[in-house]
Amino acid sequence: QVQLVESGGGLVQIGGSQILACTASTDISNLYNIAWFRQAPGEQRELVALRVIGSEFLIYGDFAKGRFTFSTDGAKNMVFLQMSSLKPEDTAVYYCRAQVIDPDNTYWGQGTQVTVSS
Repeated sequence: QVQLVESGGGLVQIGGSQILACTASTDISNLYNIAWFRQAPGEQRELVALRVIGSEFLIYGDFAKGRFTFSTDGAKNMVFLQMSSLKPEDTAVYYCRAQVIDPDNTYWGQGTQVTVSS
């Protein structure tokens, strides 16, 4: 069982920046991958960024490229999402997700709300 706790959400001005953090209950080196997703009201959950642990594989959703940066701190079992040039359409609940293999399992955090407004 892996617990994920997100933090850092809140109200941000248009064009501003915000850093989200996700703390895992296990060493992230034990994970297969870890990712940020988001879900806006009435919309499907979509991938923001995903990192395969132990590799250089890192992908971003098209909307995130050039504005969002995914990073990890293995010593603290944490991953981060640095967001900049925020737009109203970035308003969503942001979720941390981890996957493990053997056995296969997927874990989600409770989410953190980010609201971008003037």
